[in-house]
Amino acid sequence: MIVISFDCLSALDFPLIHTLPNFKRVFQKGSFSKRVKTIYPSVTYPCHATIVTGNYPNRHGVVNNTRLQPGIASPDWNWFRRAIKGTTLYDEAYKANLTTAALLWPVTGKAKNIQYNLPEIFPNRPWQNQILVSLMSGTPSYQWELNKRFGYIRKGINQPELDDFVLESAVHTILTKEPNLLLVHFTDLDTMRHNYGVYSNEATKAIRRHDIRLGRILDALIENGSYEETTIVILGDHSALDVNKAVHLNVIFREKNLISVDFKGKIIEWKAYCNSCDGSAYIYLKNRHDFETKEKVKAILEELIADPDNGIEQIFTGEEAGNRGADPTCAYMVEASRGYYFVEPYEGEYIKHVTQKDVWENNKYMLACHGYSPEKKEYSTFFLASGKGVLANVEIPFMRLIDIGPTLARLLGVDLGQTDGEVMEQFLKLEDT
Repeated sequence: MIVISFDCLSALDFPLIHTLPNFKRVFQKGSFSKRVKTIYPSVTYPCHATIVTGNYPNRHGVVNNTRLQPGIASPDWNWFRRAIKGTTLYDEAYKANLTTAALLWPVTGKAKNIQYNLPEIFPNRPWQNQILVSLMSGTPSYQWELNKRFGYIRKGINQPELDDFVLESAVHTILTKEPNLLLVHFTDLDTMRHNYGVYSNEATKAIRRHDIRLGRILDALIENGSYEETTIVILGDHSALDVNKAVHLNVIFREKNLISVDFKGKIIEWKAYCNSCDGSAYIYLKNRHDFETKEKVKAILEELIADPDNGIEQIFTGEEAGNRGADPTCAYMVEASRGYYFVEPYEGEYIKHVTQKDVWENNKYMLACHGYSPEKKEYSTFFLASGKGVLANVEIPFMRLIDIGPTLARLLGVDLGQTDGEVMEQFLKLEDT
């Protein structure tokens, strides 16, 4: 089985990808759903943890891309396998004596049960460098081999060069390692949408580049004779919405003395903090039992939501967030209005009107993002499977991201146990169910 995640592939991309030559090769004998309900918050790391576990974030434990680290300019991400509670698709494959490999798949750092692992991780401290943090978090000999052969292609984490490096690494892995399970994560489309917008020419070009990459992978499977025996899975993790206003909730919390800074502007104390998930945000209390602060935060949020220009569409309690699959330990969770998203800086203006120039000059700003509630209209992602064990030409009107994990496990002949999702039997050939 090869699982190809095209980050930010949306159901809205179906009319285009259905016409592209290499996607068409998979559609020819494949089955799909162009209405896959993502999770909350719909950001990359929780989504990819959901894909391999079949569970919501409140159960698998990866509730956001980044960890809660108030005041740190570049907080740590949930890079490491230890962030996931319970088992995963690759853990169960390994237990079944299947060979496993992963290329830039989120939340796989230091995963013991991936034999060929190049995890997604980047240096976010001045004393770190890319090669060292990668080598320490994955399979050193495998990474060394890939970097020696294809490292010249990369330009840091810039796209499309990064995905071109991942592609060559994937093809090489298929031809030389022949893994039973290969997880591949491409981010070119996601990057272009962040930087230029959902419907930008740059995003369209990225989809066309993905089609070429897909063709190279299909050809590699044919070359090594495994095509007919392989289940090919193509999926997205979330959609995206265009934005032009960044909301700085922590600016308000600082004004209300819920965040204190020193003379250098660094946080020395906080009572409440906005932890961004882009289109949504968690509001955490330093002391979860500080009911006075909780009521103060509630009053602030209710005052803000009364004016649509403040960019807050909904407020959820921690319990309500948990009921939606998000982190129930937050005090509140807020959903951004269309065109708005949340950022964490605690100085400057409350609303920042974002331009293309802002994006080019500061990678914290975006012209499109995700993280929004899956209940938002036209916000579905996409799933396509073809090959061994999969029926041809079946369209499932609706499925959920949580259903992918147990379905892939069934196809691979392993079991994730009791999951939030269910096996999509409609995709499967009778002899494989």
